[in-house]
Amino acid sequence: MPASPSLASRPTSFAALYSAAVDWARTDGLTWVYLFKALSACFLALGIAMKLDLPQPRTAMTTVFIVMQPQSGMVFAKSFYRICGTLVGLVVMLALIGLFAQQPELFIVTTAIWVGICTAGAARNRNFKSYGFVLAGYTAALIGIPASQHPDGAFLSALTRVAEVVVGIVCAGAVSGLVFPQFAGLQMRSTVRARFSAFVEYVSASLAGRNDRAQIEATNAGFVADIVGFEAARSVAVFEGPDSRMRGGRLARLNSEFMTASTRFHALHQLMNRLRDAHTSGAMVAVEALEPYFKEIAPLLAKSGEPVLSAADAAHAAAQLDAYKAELPKRVRETRAPLETQPDAPLLDFDTGAELLYRFIDDLHAYAATYASLAVDTHERERWIERYEPKTNGIAAGVAGLRAAIVMIVLGAFWIATAWPSGSTLTLDAAAVCALASASPNPKRTAFQMAAGTLVASVMGMIAVYGVYPHIDGFPLLCAALTPFLLLGVFMTTRPALAGYGVGYCIFFCFLAGPDNLIHYDPSGTINDAIALVLSMLVCAIAFAVLLPPSTPWLRNRLLMDLRRQVALASRAGMRRVRSRFESGARDLMSQINALAQNEPELKRDTLRWLFSVLEVGNAMIDLRGEVAALPRDARYAKSMPWRVTLRAMRDSVTALFERPRADRFDRALAATTDAIAAVQLMLATFTPPREDRHRLQRILSQLHFIRTALLDPQSPLEPLMSGRADASEGVRHAT
Repeated sequence: MPASPSLASRPTSFAALYSAAVDWARTDGLTWVYLFKALSACFLALGIAMKLDLPQPRTAMTTVFIVMQPQSGMVFAKSFYRICGTLVGLVVMLALIGLFAQQPELFIVTTAIWVGICTAGAARNRNFKSYGFVLAGYTAALIGIPASQHPDGAFLSALTRVAEVVVGIVCAGAVSGLVFPQFAGLQMRSTVRARFSAFVEYVSASLAGRNDRAQIEATNAGFVADIVGFEAARSVAVFEGPDSRMRGGRLARLNSEFMTASTRFHALHQLMNRLRDAHTSGAMVAVEALEPYFKEIAPLLAKSGEPVLSAADAAHAAAQLDAYKAELPKRVRETRAPLETQPDAPLLDFDTGAELLYRFIDDLHAYAATYASLAVDTHERERWIERYEPKTNGIAAGVAGLRAAIVMIVLGAFWIATAWPSGSTLTLDAAAVCALASASPNPKRTAFQMAAGTLVASVMGMIAVYGVYPHIDGFPLLCAALTPFLLLGVFMTTRPALAGYGVGYCIFFCFLAGPDNLIHYDPSGTINDAIALVLSMLVCAIAFAVLLPPSTPWLRNRLLMDLRRQVALASRAGMRRVRSRFESGARDLMSQINALAQNEPELKRDTLRWLFSVLEVGNAMIDLRGEVAALPRDARYAKSMPWRVTLRAMRDSVTALFERPRADRFDRALAATTDAIAAVQLMLATFTPPREDRHRLQRILSQLHFIRTALLDPQSPLEPLMSGRADASEGVRHAT
């Protein structure tokens, strides 16, 4: 007999139910695990602080919510920098109390100056290093302002506050690392695999002509965000265990080599597009001579016809790239030989494309080799002196510090003038909010969200303290009573749109309603503190909106200017680590501008065009300087020789153009580049250098030619400066 419909559908229903359960476990299930861990760490810290009879167990609770993160490495990193910042702030504040305890005005001013310095340091740094500066300033205010009213007990008060903070940090770290741990290192492995595969696919699709301009821009914008996020994850993963620390250097190297390879490929792809768009017979001859090599790249990045997915597969790809790279110069010379016999042959176009192709294969091989080295615990590629160096505008960081100092001085003056009992809460909270919000892309909105979350926490805190606490007895009931109140705030922190509200709610619910060993029922004091907290955040939000707000065009223009000035770094900085500083700085600035222009796609697109132009010209400058520096000691290569003088003039004029783009500077830069090309060609024609020297001089000529084509690219942001020029439509023509 046929099976009944109910029995036949059971396997399908079970499979669907299992699939749904797995999907829930990977999404919302992780959220509930995080909620459970956060509340467990909170109650553990509260219980230990009460057992140790610390004066304010609520500080341990607050610390848990400040340092708690979904991934264990984030918790460890944040805890490490919080302890460092707390200790630094403790030492500074004890010194200030000893000097100015009897002079409240001077005490407020010096504390405000210290908070301003720390806020500027937080704006200048990245990731959890920034958080360390925040805590150094915030802890000084948190400990010093209440202790300044009782200087005789300042030292004991400071020590107990540090003890409460350490209890919260230890509990958060223990729960995060032992209870369903989520490690950033494991996530980085999948990120590395996905990024390598995505880059291989991007290279293959672009060489096959399947990517248009919009797709290329979107892919490269995604690469920028991925590079910055990868460095943030790497800085966290080193705190998780020996496995991540043993690979830390290679992961940093992988990020650096990915930046270089992606820049090199974009330069090669753009050069070929310029040659195709030139619509000249010479340019098409160069394209037809080079295109067969491009078709050979994609198979090198596969194993048995399948794309590279693991570090072991990357070893096979690296070996294929290495063998291909070894044969490439000989094959290129064989391809070039027939062109040399043709009149008006596009040798400079061909040499430039071949040079970029070789450098791209070399960079791609290094990237694949580093990826393959991750399969073992130790490897020689771990020794890596380069590092990711973020770039921050110093003026913007100084403005953030000055803003925090001004807010704190104003509120401190209000406290002294009014003798408001909650004035100390008003002042110290302003210091914390200014420092915490200044690191966000939109600090005004963050401060407003924290104020709204604190307002809700004030109402819920009143209900908890005066409606719930009198009716419970014992620690288990206390935890049960606090769970629904805290669950609301922790849940909000897991939603990006509500994160600001959740942070304000969790931190200041603990501040207002966190239980102590001996609970004091003081409704007027609680209301005053709540008003002070909300008022301080509103004042901070107003300060962010009025005192040189970070989202203004002024700051975006400064960041864009810093992005263009990366060309000056490539042209003038010492050669040691210059490429990694250049690459990482340019992308970090791009990431900052994108964060400030969330709803301005035109600005993002314009910034991306500048990034492309800066990376192309800057990398060519670095390559050119490297080739010149490698020339042997010979009178014909001396710095005083005319061709070397023209090279320096070209570097100075191109740097000046990117610092302040103007039509007259564009003309000078283009003329200087043309003169440099002519000078090198003349020098090559006057004598016959040794083979290696000649190849090096030809590579210098190729870099100069590439810089000229980049300047004349019709898709470049410099295009408005060359409108009306006769050669604007023929940007790939060389100086001859």
